[in-house]
Amino acid sequence: HALAARLTGNVCYPYLLLLVSGGHCQILIVKGVGNFERLGTTIDDAAGEAFDKVSKMLGLGYPGGPIIEKLAAVGNSRRFVLPKPLFNSGDCNLSFSGLKTAVLNLLNNARQKGEEISVPDLCASYRKAVVSCLTENFFKAAEMTGAKTLAAAGGVSANRLLRRELERLARERGLKVYLPDKPLCGDNAAMIGAQGYYESVSYTHLRAH
Repeated sequence: HALAARLTGNVCYPYLLLLVSGGHCQILIVKGVGNFERLGTTIDDAAGEAFDKVSKMLGLGYPGGPIIEKLAAVGNSRRFVLPKPLFNSGDCNLSFSGLKTAVLNLLNNARQKGEEISVPDLCASYRKAVVSCLTENFFKAAEMTGAKTLAAAGGVSANRLLRRELERLARERGLKVYLPDKPLCGDNAAMIGAQGYYESVSYTHLRAH
């Protein structure tokens, strides 16, 4: 995942990476092949896992990310105000447990009152909250490190809102962000091949010197 962005652009080391998938949620400085410095991580669920669990709460199925994204596209993201855990923390760590609990509480309260909740609106509001958590921490890390080159990877980096926000925020700050083509975001053979290629090039370079 960390090298996937290099398949779609001339990304030079070091670069700041937002790695977001079903199993990973980390902010890393990629210094080279297998050479990383972690600046932040989730203290509970990964972003993709958080989408899956909320999708399950709503009875929408699996995988949750694409399903929530489709419904969010026709929903009102301002309808529900959801928390942004660790927003004021001094580090770049992330948390999605409290956000999921907020969604569960909304559903339970509505059920107790016999009210209906607009699923598209809730999906849109939830997607917005997750993306805000990711982008705010990522650009906090960019500011802390002075990074000028950014990249995203992992299945969640295919999320349309996340991609738009990363591009918008990078443009506003005069930074360059590399986003893999969507087929390269999730698990794929190309990134495995790329890993092997870059490792072999690195090994050959070391032997030559």
